[in-house]
Amino acid sequence: MEAQGLQVLVPPPDVQAELDGIIYSELVRGVVTEPSREAYRHAMADLVRDGATGVILGCTEIELLVRPEDSPVPTFPTTALHARAAVEFALG
Repeated sequence: MEAQGLQVLVPPPDVQAELDGIIYSELVRGVVTEPSREAYRHAMADLVRDGATGVILGCTEIELLVRPEDSPVPTFPTTALHARAAVEFALG
C-alpha cells in the first residue's frame, strides 16, 4: 500500500489479530503485561526488518503498552499527536 509516495507496511493478518486481541481483551481494561508488550515489540521489529522507518501507534490504548524504547524506530502516538495539534489550533 502507498500513501503520498510512502510505502505503508502492515503486519500480516494473523499478527493483526493477535495485536487486536491484546487491545480488546487487555488494554481497554487497563491490563498491561510484558508478554503483550513483547508481542508488539516483535511485530514492530518485523515491520522494521521489512523496511519500516517509523511505527504509527494508531489506537489510543497502544500507548499504554508501547513505550518509545520498545521500538527500534520512531513511534508516532496518534493520541499525543492529535492533542498537540488541537492545542496548537486552539492557541492559533
